[in-house]
Amino acid sequence: MTDNRLILLVEDDVLIGMMLVDMFEALGFPEPAQAAAVPDALAIIEARPVAAALIDINLGETKGWPVADALAQRGIPFAFTSGGGDIIPPAHAHRKLVSKPFRLSEIEAVLNDFFKE
Repeated sequence: MTDNRLILLVEDDVLIGMMLVDMFEALGFPEPAQAAAVPDALAIIEARPVAAALIDINLGETKGWPVADALAQRGIPFAFTSGGGDIIPPAHAHRKLVSKPFRLSEIEAVLNDFFKE
């Protein structure tokens, strides 16, 4: 992983995205790159030095699996978020899942895992 701490936040709900950005800032992380849809997230992965990501499983009528696959291919750590009831595909079953509503301590634990020395 690079020394960079740019987090990709893939979340289609504006209010939840704002809440997560506030949590990141409270934990000392810079503002994330944000995407609300799979194509936008994939474009960010191609264009920017993403160090880690938090991906909402449900992005409108689509799922975040293509983003997860692209990150996994690049060796970039990530975790999923969900409102509940989602089944993670076997290829990503070992990834963390943070359930909504979020607690700051859960987000902190995930970020610490991403950037542990």
